[in-house]
Amino acid sequence: MTAPLSQDLRKRLVAAVAEGSSARAAAARFQVSPAAAVSIVRRARETGSTEPARIGGYRRPLLADHEALLREPMSTRKGITLAEIRAELVERGIQPGSLSTIWSTLKRFGLSHKKSR
Repeated sequence: MTAPLSQDLRKRLVAAVAEGSSARAAAARFQVSPAAAVSIVRRARETGSTEPARIGGYRRPLLADHEALLREPMSTRKGITLAEIRAELVERGIQPGSLSTIWSTLKRFGLSHKKSR
């Protein structure tokens, strides 16, 4: 992931546009992309700040509230596949997304869908 442009560069870019330069001309002058210059100038006009927006953050897992529903088919049917788990969730009105979503949720809960020997 790339880092945001420095505050110094952001302020100089906004100042150049405030002095009458276009955002694209200022981008060429400071060797940044025109899209970055336009978005920095727009953000400065809308918020009054040249600070970058927050990068990243926490996204709550899609199936976090459904641990009990995931444990039930795991305990009743040994060797159940991810596709079968997804089918059971869909029957109960839950849209689980992809199989990897189910797999990562099971892993987070410490559950295994593998057949045991």
